[in-house]
Amino acid sequence: MNVHAHRCDRAHEQTKPLARHLADLGTPSWYARFTVQVMSDLSLRELVSREALDCSSLVRAGEALRACLPDLPDEVRAERQDMARQLMLLTLARRERALSEGTDTRPDSWNRTAVGLTDALTGLWLAPVTEVPGPAGPEVARSAHS
Repeated sequence: MNVHAHRCDRAHEQTKPLARHLADLGTPSWYARFTVQVMSDLSLRELVSREALDCSSLVRAGEALRACLPDLPDEVRAERQDMARQLMLLTLARRERALSEGTDTRPDSWNRTAVGLTDALTGLWLAPVTEVPGPAGPEVARSAHS
């Protein structure tokens, strides 16, 4: 197995169980949409995150991901984990909402949604790390976009 396929398997381990759970809930469900609401509140997100540390499968998935990407700086890893969480939750909530409203549900199954998320997460995790010289203060950000 090549390194990229192994990393893709790790991303799939994050998406497939949750998509399967949402499929098993049936329609309508509110699980993904409720989770998005909870995770958007900082104090609730911290509570949920602490609770998630008690979930052995989530801990194992995180450890496996870190093992696959040992050269990723901690700051970049944390930033991409936040991006991955947002991508997963919002994508799943969008599909859940579309199913409950009877509107377009591209992709056409929870499994295909999980596969699409796996591809996107693999790209996110494997993206190169761009070094930014100098301090990362607001002055630098404003002048860089002016």
